[in-house]
Amino acid sequence: MKGIDLTGRVAVITGGARGIGRATAESLRDAGAKVAIGDIDTVHAEHTGKKLGIYGGYLDVTDPYTVAGFHGTVEERLGPVEIWINNAGIMPVGPILDQDDAIIARAVQINLLGVINGSRVAARAMAARGHGRIVNIASVAGRVPAPGMAVYNGTKFGIVGFGEALDAELAARGVRVSTVFPSFAATELIDGLQSTRGMEPVPPQEIAAAVVSVLRRGHRSAVVPAQLGLTTAAWIHLPRPVARWLSHRTGMDQVFLTADDRRRSYDSRIHKGPAT
Repeated sequence: MKGIDLTGRVAVITGGARGIGRATAESLRDAGAKVAIGDIDTVHAEHTGKKLGIYGGYLDVTDPYTVAGFHGTVEERLGPVEIWINNAGIMPVGPILDQDDAIIARAVQINLLGVINGSRVAARAMAARGHGRIVNIASVAGRVPAPGMAVYNGTKFGIVGFGEALDAELAARGVRVSTVFPSFAATELIDGLQSTRGMEPVPPQEIAAAVVSVLRRGHRSAVVPAQLGLTTAAWIHLPRPVARWLSHRTGMDQVFLTADDRRRSYDSRIHKGPAT
């Protein structure tokens, strides 16, 4: 796919009030795009918007009507939306048999259905105009499964499959889809977790830079950090005993099963409302 010049293009970022979304908004703004962020946390969305000098407003990605309304508002204020970044997500961790039904449903609704809702609304307008770019923020968890991450893994694997199928379906109509695979991002998502060998926390600014690069260069995907690209792509093809051995050697077999008290605040927030 061809890269695009970001100057003057209207870009929307879901879950843009914090973390990766906020960093991406700042990077796209600095690259010359006209940026809008949406977030279920209206106060933080508006605050971040004012801080960055961009539009920030309420967006619940689980509700297609709200998504359509936000998209319409952005087009009225800034012009045709040419870039849509599906970033909103939550990361519940812990033994799958201990997780409650509500947080499992919420993770699926935000992480996967939210991407589908956003993509459908944005792609309808993009396809009608004959051009547009959608970037899905997945995770290396969309390639590498881990104990304690079954629900999160499931939603991120789903995002990867959905994005590939969407690109195949809409490429002929000028709408292209890319995927960014962050590793252990240095945001609230990893509060209370211990990083493992090869999983040092990645600053959200690095992930934001990858989004900008994917758009400018027309890349299908990007892994952050890049050195994990081949390993994560190959993981699903490893024999299970080998994968389990590597998981144990790196500590990945335990890191998402246990969390300390620092995670309580994040867990409480994702149960009640705002995504990150």
